[in-house]
Amino acid sequence: MASNTLLSRKEYSIDELKKFLKEEKGLSPSVHRVNILKFLLENRIHPTAEEIYSHLKQTIPVLSLTTVYNTLKLFVKHNIVVPLTLEEEVVRYDINTEPHSHFKCLKCGKIYDIMSDNLNLPEIKEIEGHSVDFYQFYFYGICKECRKE
Repeated sequence: MASNTLLSRKEYSIDELKKFLKEEKGLSPSVHRVNILKFLLENRIHPTAEEIYSHLKQTIPVLSLTTVYNTLKLFVKHNIVVPLTLEEEVVRYDINTEPHSHFKCLKCGKIYDIMSDNLNLPEIKEIEGHSVDFYQFYFYGICKECRKE
């Protein structure tokens, strides 16, 4: 996401999200797009399209799962979200597009962002002549909360 100021907060106004979509990303700020963006920013849980749909259909009854998928596809194209494939046949979406890793707990299933400097994640723009848009590293194990049990 181009605007790190959005990522650093927990609450967002509809007007500032409309402005972000329109002015920073050149997208029409439809009700569906704004609400999906708001959900992703306020719920950093790496949700699936189905989870987003399930949550938002309560407040937007006319929302369809197809609209959620199409919006997420558009958000990926405009570098607003990054798709994650930590599980076979399940795509999750991360609003944080900065280079970082993910850890999935094999006990509780929770997914954590790993922002550790110890990993020395370089900013790779090109590799062997290929242009790199994004890359992902996944770690799997037992999270610190489950280890306490």
